Amino acid sequence: MAKKKKAKNPADTIAVNRRAKHDYFIEDTLEAGLVLQGWEVKSLRAGKANLSESHIMLIDGECFLMGCHITPLLSASTHIHPEPLRYKKLLLHKREISKLIGFVERKGYTLVPLKLYWKKGLAKCLVGLAKGKKDYDKRAALKERDWQRNKARIMRHN
Repeated sequence: MAKKKKAKNPADTIAVNRRAKHDYFIEDTLEAGLVLQGWEVKSLRAGKANLSESHIMLIDGECFLMGCHITPLLSASTHIHPEPLRYKKLLLHKREISKLIGFVERKGYTLVPLKLYWKKGLAKCLVGLAKGKKDYDKRAALKERDWQRNKARIMRHN
């Protein structure tokens, strides 16, 4: 799978899943569109989204974003009853979905949403194909990050 480019303008970013890089080794990424309702688009424009507890499931050959909390605006229409944790369908090509199914079912990978952002006026989700980290991997990454920080501090003072 080809790597997709990141959102260029930080203002285009809606939400970032910071825990994903801590909990998983991200092997590959791809960009997916989202099927949204009108009130969800308005809330995303206001930046009212949270990806921290979200995950992606493959159900009947389709991808769904689950656990993504989109807080409804108070000015949402009165005749609509918004569900903040509604499943959102991800728009991917059949070829991409079949490749993901192969990785998830046969090779033990998981799908993690990394970022929500705007691209040409459309909401996109950056999906990461990931393997879970063990506790010792997380500790090693933390130790490495601390060492890099200390090394930079020492170099600055010399």
